[in-house]
Amino acid sequence: MTTQKLVVIGNGMAPGRALERLLEKAPDTYEITIFNAEPRVNYDRIMLSPVLSGEKSYKDILIHDDAWYAEHGLTLKKGCKATSIDREKKQVTGADGSVVDYDKLLIATGSSPFIIPIPGKDLDGVLTYRDLDDVEAMLEAAKSGGSAVVIGGGLLGLEAAAGLKERGMDVTVLHLMPTLMERQLDTAAGYLLERAIEARGIKVRTGANTHEIIGEDRVEGVRLDDGTELPADIVVMAVGIRPNGDLARDAGLEVNRGIVVDDAMQTSDPDILAVGECVEHRGTAYGLVAPLYEMAAVVADRLQDGSATYTGSVTSTRLKVTGIDLFSAGDFAEGKDREEIVLRDAANGVYKRLVIQEDKLIGIVLYGDTKDGAWFFQLMREGASIEEMRETLIFGQNYAGGSPLDPTAAVAALPDDAEICGCNGVCKSKIVGAITEHGLTSLDEVRARTKASASCGSCTGLVEQLMAFTLGDGFVPDAVQPMCGCTDLSHDDVRRLIVAKELKSIPAAMQELEWRTSCGCAKCRPALNFYLVADWPGEYEDDYQSRYINERVHANIQKDGTYSVVPRMWGGMTSSQELRAIADVVDKFGIPSVKVTGGQRIDLLGVPKENLPAVWADLNAAGMVSGHAYAKGLRTVKTCVGTDWCRFGTQDSTGLGVKIEKMMWGSWTPHKVKMAVSGCPRNCAEATCKDIGVICVDSGYELHVGGAAGMHIKGTEVMCSVETEAEALEYCAAVVQLYREQGRYLERIYKWMDRVGLDAIREQVVEDEAKRTALFEKFLYSQRFAQKDPWAERVAGKDAHEFAPMNRIAMREAAE
Repeated sequence: MTTQKLVVIGNGMAPGRALERLLEKAPDTYEITIFNAEPRVNYDRIMLSPVLSGEKSYKDILIHDDAWYAEHGLTLKKGCKATSIDREKKQVTGADGSVVDYDKLLIATGSSPFIIPIPGKDLDGVLTYRDLDDVEAMLEAAKSGGSAVVIGGGLLGLEAAAGLKERGMDVTVLHLMPTLMERQLDTAAGYLLERAIEARGIKVRTGANTHEIIGEDRVEGVRLDDGTELPADIVVMAVGIRPNGDLARDAGLEVNRGIVVDDAMQTSDPDILAVGECVEHRGTAYGLVAPLYEMAAVVADRLQDGSATYTGSVTSTRLKVTGIDLFSAGDFAEGKDREEIVLRDAANGVYKRLVIQEDKLIGIVLYGDTKDGAWFFQLMREGASIEEMRETLIFGQNYAGGSPLDPTAAVAALPDDAEICGCNGVCKSKIVGAITEHGLTSLDEVRARTKASASCGSCTGLVEQLMAFTLGDGFVPDAVQPMCGCTDLSHDDVRRLIVAKELKSIPAAMQELEWRTSCGCAKCRPALNFYLVADWPGEYEDDYQSRYINERVHANIQKDGTYSVVPRMWGGMTSSQELRAIADVVDKFGIPSVKVTGGQRIDLLGVPKENLPAVWADLNAAGMVSGHAYAKGLRTVKTCVGTDWCRFGTQDSTGLGVKIEKMMWGSWTPHKVKMAVSGCPRNCAEATCKDIGVICVDSGYELHVGGAAGMHIKGTEVMCSVETEAEALEYCAAVVQLYREQGRYLERIYKWMDRVGLDAIREQVVEDEAKRTALFEKFLYSQRFAQKDPWAERVAGKDAHEFAPMNRIAMREAAE
């Protein structure tokens, strides 16, 4: 048999594995020459992170040493990059001028790190993280300590950050997206990962877009789009890779994103194969080692004239940072025909999510407990039916197909001295003893007697399980109405725990309160968003995607899909300038309907969504802002003309109404809030059917609360009387703040008052001066962050995608 000549361009893990397989099966088939751009032998690139962190050395990660190449008679041209391929002559030329003939050629040129094209990218000190040279450069830089900025919160970026931190550097990770590793993890797991990374002393800034790298000749810092500057001695770019296809392209081979290969790993030239990260197979380029090894097995077989095929890979992800356990695989996006099983253990930082479609596992996200990752992955790859084990699937392989767990079994197995309530140091025996000794049958009784679950409340479920175990059928759980199907907690419990546990993001709330779904639902997300906005002003950033459509686009959607626009008119007052501006807008945009509302404003009806920013721009130019006619917040403050024009007026009702509206506009509340100020008891502003009403009288102001004039008709009740305008403003703001703190999302003020009682409101707002002052100050503080005109922000470009049509379809095209 004649020995053929095989040339391999590249000496990474994929060609190394292919050669191993080839030499095992057919060691004498080829005379092999390898061009290697790196000046060393083959090593395990996925172990670069342990080398960077100091856990391993270069020798520890060698795959093939010099002796292996010599033993198999391979010619390894170290540090010699292949510069051209002559397909006619079947020759490869190296950078050293050498020319090598081939019968078969294997291209394995790998990939290159992507460099963000920003100013400063070429400065000394800007590094990538791809090979051992990069690691050595980082190790050299880390010797003198200092600060490192890692751009990219994906797998490589986080591994680089952890390694540099281990080497003593002060490290900041910048990530453009809202959560880390968003391609491999969902939002919930991304939150836990960020928390774990920060616990290691690494600072993380998500949603951070790098504007430029600062420095004269060498890196001195990084400037973000928002103007923030971070000092840096080195900057590591770890934002992705691109297949190296230039050599193949220059040789006339078909190259798209990568070198195009078929299922036989053959390029557009039948004598040339390709393998590894440089390859594009069925439109996909892989960057993980598992699919590269699967490709390598096919290449080895084909080089022996075999018939093996590569049909693509299902991949999984693990992070190689000690102490962080995460695993993900498959497709975990939401979909109408998909369901999910979620298990959260807040105390142990565990999150598990399985995505199922047609009784098959299609997506896996595990954080904190990944021991069943391989088993889940196998089920997914095999397309196995999980129908028979659905009830216990999430608990892992040891429980597969078993009976559903008895929820009280675990608590029954706890020893008597097991701590149930960490906040108050209450153990199991104390709770059981109190139940039996005092005949306690309700959760409130247990709380009052033992203090268990009386603080943060996170052990409430455990206490209830203990009561069920102790009382058996005699235990009747409290009839708590949960917020939605995603949780057993009520609105009140969620609010209390958000404050007690200092939860300041939706992912944090869902994880720490052990939500049963990964991302919540249309009921709980808007509620959580409001509670976080109300409880953490200035710290929590409003999640507009957790709002209903009207609040997302700051206009009311109409039955034909157009929107209505209502500019604010303070206290119902307007001017000729404003009216002219409104008229001009109506003419300019062909707005079909203009209507005066019951709230003393003008409604422009029939505005297409894409025209909203332009309409707002013109209204802004005339000095008008959003009227928040769509908001769960302050809508209007209706007024009569008061002492300015009315012969019965007792006070300046218009002036007070304007002051109230200017104090309260922009505030978010559990539901809409409508107010009114009437200048005398004749009540022309109809203040006694508003959420909050003010009736001016000779001696001052009567303050009313709890009216309604919508689906329910209800007159207000008098809360109190005050003597001055300043007092009226303070009392009104205090009531609204109390409503913000106690009201359940979508609960109107009159319903909140029915629930808590007017006496309770009077007690806190009227009789307790210190409490009233605190409420007033908290409201004013929150307004510092709330009073931003949303129209002006959108005109400036915020959320611009929301108003851009996805596509315009002509009628004929649509009919076709």
